[in-house]
Amino acid sequence: MKYTQLITTAALLLSATTINTMAQTEREEIDEKYKWNVYDLYSNDTEWNKSKDKIANEAKQIATYKGKLAESAQTLLQFFEFSSQISKQMSRLYIYASLQKDQDLRVAENISRLKELENLSTEISQLSAFVDPELAAISDALFDKYMEQEPKLKQVYGMRIDRIKRNKPHTLSPAEEELMAKLSILGNVPGDTYDVFSDAEMPSPRITLSNGEEVELDQATYTQVRASANRDDRRKAFFAFWENYSRFEGTFGELMNGNIREGLFYSKVYKYNSALEAALYHNNIPISVYQSLIDNVNRNLPTFHRYLKLKQKLMNLDQLTYYDLYAPAVEGIELKYTYEEAQQLVLEAIKPLGTEYANVVQRAFNERWIDVYPNKGKASGAYSNGAAYDVHPYILTNYNDSYNSVGTLIHELGHTMHSYFSNKTQPYPTSRYAIFVAEVASTFNEALLDNLMLSKLKTNKEKISLLMSMLDGFKGTLFRQTQFAEFELRMHQMAENNEPITGKALTQLYSQIVKKYYGDEQGICHVDDVVGIEWAFIPHFYSSFYVYQYSTSFVASQALVQKVLSGGEAERNRYLDFISAGGSKYPIEILKDAGVDMTTSDPFDNAIKRMNLLMDEIEKLL
Repeated sequence: MKYTQLITTAALLLSATTINTMAQTEREEIDEKYKWNVYDLYSNDTEWNKSKDKIANEAKQIATYKGKLAESAQTLLQFFEFSSQISKQMSRLYIYASLQKDQDLRVAENISRLKELENLSTEISQLSAFVDPELAAISDALFDKYMEQEPKLKQVYGMRIDRIKRNKPHTLSPAEEELMAKLSILGNVPGDTYDVFSDAEMPSPRITLSNGEEVELDQATYTQVRASANRDDRRKAFFAFWENYSRFEGTFGELMNGNIREGLFYSKVYKYNSALEAALYHNNIPISVYQSLIDNVNRNLPTFHRYLKLKQKLMNLDQLTYYDLYAPAVEGIELKYTYEEAQQLVLEAIKPLGTEYANVVQRAFNERWIDVYPNKGKASGAYSNGAAYDVHPYILTNYNDSYNSVGTLIHELGHTMHSYFSNKTQPYPTSRYAIFVAEVASTFNEALLDNLMLSKLKTNKEKISLLMSMLDGFKGTLFRQTQFAEFELRMHQMAENNEPITGKALTQLYSQIVKKYYGDEQGICHVDDVVGIEWAFIPHFYSSFYVYQYSTSFVASQALVQKVLSGGEAERNRYLDFISAGGSKYPIEILKDAGVDMTTSDPFDNAIKRMNLLMDEIEKLL
């Protein structure tokens, strides 16, 4: 059982041509003000251990509720309150351990701390094995009666009770639930192994750049070199990086096979028709939303190809290739910002959301909620973790002074503010928002930054560069993430059809899908065969059916940001209500309250219209 919510992102790229040598810096060399303060959670490791031991002791009281959950409204409420406290404390323990791990994946002690928590979580799950079957045995009528007798059951735990009612067909017997709890500790093995290998132990190739600089192509450095304006550097890095991944195709294939088979096993045991249904059921997301996303994107690939042709034209290339996709479309435009300058841009961009919102962002900067710079052994990418209900959210970034890094920062602050307002407004049981809505607040913030920058840039060349960056957002978040979603669905279907899941099979499948999206056969963008291994680079595949929510959230945020920017205080407050709603309703309903209905094609059609308008604007400027 995982108690935390990690949000990662692939951010926009405008221009990044300088290699950040801080990726090779030891953590001790970085100023403390640029590191998150994990000690807001616990004053030291000793306090963490004391808290863990205390929770392990308290959790044993779960057994005292066995056979009693249906005896009265008071007992049911008491149990819900008790289990919520255990969950909240476990979240805090987990965050402390995971932050310590991610700041240096080479430290075995930090990984051991997480293993301790996994063991404790398994023990708690085993002790709680009777809970779901016992709650499922309570009739809907009795639940309704108890909610009348104890209003707090409805006010605070109404969503939990509704889920219990819905989950009755997928609830096992006490003995079966106990067995599944014992097995749960194995479920993290593929993903944990992938994290340690890909981020810390996998050897990285070295290349010499056109300026004579020799660099080690770890993930952070490759991300920068692939955005270089020098095509020879991009090409050299591209083949070196992906051929290195190809060396471990079999290993990555076995890890993914284990991950997929585990998900398939659970979906069958809990009587779902597919792994996809199992993943969407908890948040009441219709399967049609997932399939419609894939269908709509495939139907609008000509719009995506229009973007690719425009990029080729701007870059003055005879043939656009996959290793050109992250390079600046306009030469000579290199927007670079120190971290302090980025903070000021963020504060200016978020002004439409009001004073309270801005004040909390300022706190995040001043009170060390953010781990800013890369260092040796640090987890790659970026995320916001907002599950520390009684403390504050935390952000991990690998800032490198590029405009891309500014976009990543404001993106993760969107998640942080979503968590902050939800935690502030909602009681703990309804404070956690679903991943389905998580990327709305982050991509909303990116749009605010784009809006600000369009007003700041003066020349046509700069404006075209920024407009292309905005289009890169459509590419990276709408089309690319849907491409991932289609691949993920297909590989799960392979498993459900008893087809072998191997590294080679996944590489072939991924290559087919990428070539379709990028128009390889039509000559739109040449996709080299080595791109097929890119699936092994995507950590989100170890969180089944996660990536599609980037696309749906992006579509929703495009609609909401236009409402706020063109509206007044009412529109702003409606958005603030959205990021304050947490999990008080199912995510589809929360978005409907905000003014976006994701069960229709309207939000998607509006996003495609917006994309075409941006391209129209570029063509006018040209």
